[in-house]
Amino acid sequence: MNIKRQYSLPSCNLILEGLEDSATENVDILDGQSPMSILINAECNFLSSNQQLSGGSVFLENLAKAVSNYAQGFLSGLPHPQPEATEYPQVSVTKIDNNHLHRLIVEPEPGSPEAKTAIELTTIELFDLVDAIDQFYVDRHTLPDMSLELQSVSKRHRQPEQPLVERATPAAVGIASLALAAVAFFLIPPPEIREPKPELKSAPTETIPVKPESVPPGTAPNPPRNNSEAK
Repeated sequence: MNIKRQYSLPSCNLILEGLEDSATENVDILDGQSPMSILINAECNFLSSNQQLSGGSVFLENLAKAVSNYAQGFLSGLPHPQPEATEYPQVSVTKIDNNHLHRLIVEPEPGSPEAKTAIELTTIELFDLVDAIDQFYVDRHTLPDMSLELQSVSKRHRQPEQPLVERATPAAVGIASLALAAVAFFLIPPPEIREPKPELKSAPTETIPVKPESVPPGTAPNPPRNNSEAK
C-alpha cells in the first residue's frame, strides 16, 4: 500500500512517498499504524522561490547529511567539513557572497543523462528545510531504519581570522609595556616616613580671685545715690 508523509514549513515542504510495512510485528500497537519501510520518492518544494528537488532514498540521505552539517557550521561559525558521499546523487551546500543566500547543489552520477542541479536558497528556506528534515527523523513511522549521525567540530579546527604576527603583536606590546612599568616602578625611590611633630600645649592660666573692698565692721555701706540727690 502506497502512503505519503508530508512535513510542512512556511517556506518549504518535504513530501515522502513510499510503501507501508504490513508485517504484524512492526505495527504500532498504540495507533495501529505500520511504518513506511521503503521510500519511492522524496520531494522538496520551496514555496517562496517556486523551486523543487526530488530523488530517491540516496538523495534524501545525502540531502539530510549535507544540509544538517552545513547548518551546524553556519550557526556555530566553525567550518564544518561535509563528508563525501559514496553514492550518487551527491548533495552539497556552499555559501554565496551574499550573506542571505546559500547554493544547494545536486550532482548526478557521471555519465548519467540527468543534469547537475543548483538552486539558491535564502536563510529562511534553508532552515525550514532543516526543520522539515528534523521532523522526518523524529517521526518513528517513516523510514525507521534511516538515521542521521552528526559530529561536532572542535574550536581548535577554526581558521585564525588574523595572521599569527598580527595576533601576537598586541600581546608582545602589552608584555613590553608591563616590563617597562615594572622597571620604572623599581627606580622610584621609596617615600620618606616622617614622624608627626608634637603639638605645643599652652600653659595653664591661673585665676586670681578678687576680694571685695573691705568695710569696717559696724559701718553700713553707702547706698547708691539716686537722681534727686545728685541734683
